[in-house]
Amino acid sequence: MSTITIFLIAFIALEHFYFVVLEMFLWTTPKGIKTFGLKSKQFAEDTKVLAANQGLYNGFLAAGLVLAILTEHKNSLLFFLICVTIAGIYGSYSTKQIKLFLVQSVPAIIALVFVLFRI
Repeated sequence: MSTITIFLIAFIALEHFYFVVLEMFLWTTPKGIKTFGLKSKQFAEDTKVLAANQGLYNGFLAAGLVLAILTEHKNSLLFFLICVTIAGIYGSYSTKQIKLFLVQSVPAIIALVFVLFRI
């Protein structure tokens, strides 16, 4: 696996570790509320358990990507990159925010191309 491929995948894993922090620990803070465009502090409080659960899943994606990098297991890389891509597509569609697609899916699609074509 090339250095640039490893870098791309590591970047995506770091993004998802950041999502873990935002969703599990910062959801009800001004940073979390602003990042996710939540309508109020009360709404953030009411939904913090759901956000923490979502953060946990992002942690699983990040951990899977790190493990796949370390083992250089191509099928695992493909699986987790496809999961990230689908999560970004669905998140963007369901929230009507193209930014989610750009931040989450586009890097994963680029990394997928690098993995598939051994760039």
